[in-house]
Amino acid sequence: MTEEASQSAAKSEMPLLSHLLELRDRLLRSVIAILVVFLALFYWANDIYLLLSAPLRENLPENSTMIATNIISPFLTPFKMTAIISVFIAMPYILHQAWAFISPGLYRHEKRFAFPLLFSSIVLFYSGLAFAYFVVFPLAWPFLTGAGPAGVQVLPDISSYLSIVLKMFFAFGLAFEIPVATVLMIWSGLTTVESLREKRPYVIVGVFVVGMLLTPPDVISQILLAIPMWILFELGIIFAQISPNKKSGDVANKENNEQ
Repeated sequence: MTEEASQSAAKSEMPLLSHLLELRDRLLRSVIAILVVFLALFYWANDIYLLLSAPLRENLPENSTMIATNIISPFLTPFKMTAIISVFIAMPYILHQAWAFISPGLYRHEKRFAFPLLFSSIVLFYSGLAFAYFVVFPLAWPFLTGAGPAGVQVLPDISSYLSIVLKMFFAFGLAFEIPVATVLMIWSGLTTVESLREKRPYVIVGVFVVGMLLTPPDVISQILLAIPMWILFELGIIFAQISPNKKSGDVANKENNEQ
């Protein structure tokens, strides 16, 4: 390899190396932010778990209580819950670090749309968590705890309850991101508003299937996940239609020309 070729290769490697170093710094800052939140919350881990389990404990039959079937569950379960909640709380800062990393590579018009989408994704994710806690849990737990046969005492395990709750939190948090995903699909040119409207019957069936797979086996929580997903899908189409992107318009024109 000549000297000029080696210098050219070194120049091409330097931007990659600098990007990797910046990515490392952004990830390290995100981990530190999660750790700081975790250390601040860990002292109240048991109180936070009581708050999280309140919708279930308030609907347990008389003389029933939550139990721990594993010797380390009383410590490990609040520990795991606090760690995951720390990620939820630090999510705006984590997404800010992600935005700071990718924004220099975006064009001005892309930044104009990317930041509102980033902000709305944070709001929608927290809205999904709040919807699950304040709407779904108070309706689902009375149904589930009261549906057992006579003579069976309901004694929920604390670690099992945490697994179900986290699964539902993730399900509703991600489901509430559907408008953002819909807009991005249309703006990126992967599909069009007209195409999504034509696929509406399949989407309706799909959201009920997803609701069945991601929630406990009760009709209430399945419906409470499926219907918001459908509504949010429609809102994503409406928003993409009133604020069209050039790429989506190009795709639509291309499809019309082919027809």
